[in-house]
Amino acid sequence: MNSVQTQGTALVTGASSGIGAVYAQRLAARGFDLLLVARDQERLEAAASKLRAEHGVQVEVLKADLTQKDDVLKLEQRLRSDSSISLLLNNAGVAADGLLANADMDQMERLIQLNVTTVTRLASAAAASFTKAGRGTIINIASVVALFPERFNATYSASKAYVLSLTQSLNAELAGTGVQVQAVLPGVTRTEILERSGIDASQIPAEMVMEAGEMVDAALSGLDQGELITIPSLPNLSEWESYVAARHAMAPNLSRSTAATRYK
Repeated sequence: MNSVQTQGTALVTGASSGIGAVYAQRLAARGFDLLLVARDQERLEAAASKLRAEHGVQVEVLKADLTQKDDVLKLEQRLRSDSSISLLLNNAGVAADGLLANADMDQMERLIQLNVTTVTRLASAAAASFTKAGRGTIINIASVVALFPERFNATYSASKAYVLSLTQSLNAELAGTGVQVQAVLPGVTRTEILERSGIDASQIPAEMVMEAGEMVDAALSGLDQGELITIPSLPNLSEWESYVAARHAMAPNLSRSTAATRYK
């Protein structure tokens, strides 16, 4: 496939393994050239060679540590200046386990840098560039813990709630620009992020753990259907729709000149 015939370039963060690596495969199969970003240069190069051979697309690799501001700024500048980029996958992230009271706060700060600050800076750059072009797609990988924070680590859950909120707000801001926005909320997915965060996957019931390939295929199906929020595991879409409806029902009463009678 000649790159002139592609759908532009997809920038994938956290592309060396897990969800990011699967997305890279699927997007290459859809005809996207790729800009793969991660810390592990060797794994990126190996993935790039395979993707070029299998799909005939152009693949560039960029070694970057997205907890480091200098690396983030370079990638942000690339997004703002490279008009061939038509899709941003904000996938790079890290999880954590344990109680906030006992947490290593330097570790939590790095988590917030990657899961919140980096995601925001890259989404901003993509929104500016894509709006100018009148097209583009921004996919932010959140998590179901955004909807059920009591069940998991406080900092990680809060960071993913931020990603969900950011996506919803950004979608409203970009209405009518031709830019599509999606947040994906996976449940437990079998990737290296579990081991890195100290979580023993063998202790999680098998029926709760989805393979990365199935998760990404569902997420892309949701994107094709125009979903703003995709929850791959949720069997009954009406449950999410009821959740959204309840939120909108509260909206007119969230800011009023007088306090509710129960407080008087």
